[in-house]
Amino acid sequence: MRFVTAEKDNRTFIGVTNEQLSYVLDLTLADKTKHQTAQLPATMIECIELGEQFLSLASSLEQWIIENPDQNKFKYQIDDIKLLAPIPRPTKNVFCIGKNYKDHVLEMGSEADLPSDPIVFTKPPTAVIGNEDIILNHKQVTDELDYEGELAVIIGKKGTNITKKQALDYVFGYTIINDITARDLQKKHKQFFIGKSLDSSCPMGPVIVHKTEINNPNHLNLQTKVNGEIRQKANTELFIFDVETIISIISKGHTLEPGDIIATGTPAGVGKGFKPPRLLQPGDQIEIWVEGIGVLRNTVEH
Repeated sequence: MRFVTAEKDNRTFIGVTNEQLSYVLDLTLADKTKHQTAQLPATMIECIELGEQFLSLASSLEQWIIENPDQNKFKYQIDDIKLLAPIPRPTKNVFCIGKNYKDHVLEMGSEADLPSDPIVFTKPPTAVIGNEDIILNHKQVTDELDYEGELAVIIGKKGTNITKKQALDYVFGYTIINDITARDLQKKHKQFFIGKSLDSSCPMGPVIVHKTEINNPNHLNLQTKVNGEIRQKANTELFIFDVETIISIISKGHTLEPGDIIATGTPAGVGKGFKPPRLLQPGDQIEIWVEGIGVLRNTVEH
């Protein structure tokens, strides 16, 4: 299943969509209509916390809508709603993995920079925006805004000290993140947080695809376009640290919880890696496609 958080007529709801993202079924409204008391939680994180109960409820509501003679009451064309980030306000910072593709390490440095252990930094909840939202240009603080297309993992259940063998059991699903980075701030402050954490620097979405739809997260094609030009093209099989390793290492002594988000790193082709650099400009449109998930699209503020 492909889950969304969306808004219509100033009302936020949980929905499901098709692979083409041509329509959305309003599970929240269907739940309230079908049941005397709401069974579906109001937020995506609360839904994920329900585990299999959420999947069962969502599936039954989807079928009920499809079979309902008044189904158009619950079915919206994509242009009639606003997609929010699937998790609009994470309860924690977003975990991010740096330098997880060899070619990206080399375009930004040298062999000496290849990590022996995952590099982990975070982005705050205030950085999160949704599909089609505007990326602020922050001209007052940076002249070097850059893009980074990434696969992101959504944790589905609570766990600590998770083994690599168990890791995918703790996954709920997958989405896309654009790890927008102010390269000058990143360089100035040494640690990544400030350069990676400006408001609107974490576009996410457009959907969360349940893990049953993704056979292997370590074998997905990924592509980033800027104004229609392909800048990044890779496959997650090129990860230095695969998804299982990332989850296992982050969870060592740290409790992962439902709704936690892990961005898995970006491949070569970022703007700063070109000579001369090809950094983002006002009005640039960034489209990140990940196989099996879809396209995350955002435009930089004019």
